Amino acid sequence: MAELSVTPQPRARRPRPKVVSLTDRAAERVREIMAKAEQPYVGLRVGVKNGGCAGQEYVLQYAEAANPMDEVVEDKGVTILVEPKAVLFLIGTEIDYEVNKLSAKFVFRNPNETDACGCGESVTIQPATDI
Repeated sequence: MAELSVTPQPRARRPRPKVVSLTDRAAERVREIMAKAEQPYVGLRVGVKNGGCAGQEYVLQYAEAANPMDEVVEDKGVTILVEPKAVLFLIGTEIDYEVNKLSAKFVFRNPNETDACGCGESVTIQPATDI
């Protein structure tokens, strides 16, 4: 009896979702801020830290250089560097820039948020599981 040889076929990988994206307003505001910065920066660093009454807070900072493990996202002419420990918390997040009568701020629309404090400064985020 002849032996049947089966060569496994590689599975097609589904596209990986973008960790973060910017609305047009947010991208425009980041470009304005970067153009007025006191020194050149490589991009905007985005992360999550423990704090606030809901447990976590979003962090935005100038990035002087990319760290080796940063997730680099290019969107609408802006370079976004996502801290490695924040990637699973931010997958699918859209960053917007909103202006109203009393404030102007970046707003995170994160599908991984499960709760937020009343003032909107801190959130509870679960790591993404469907990636």
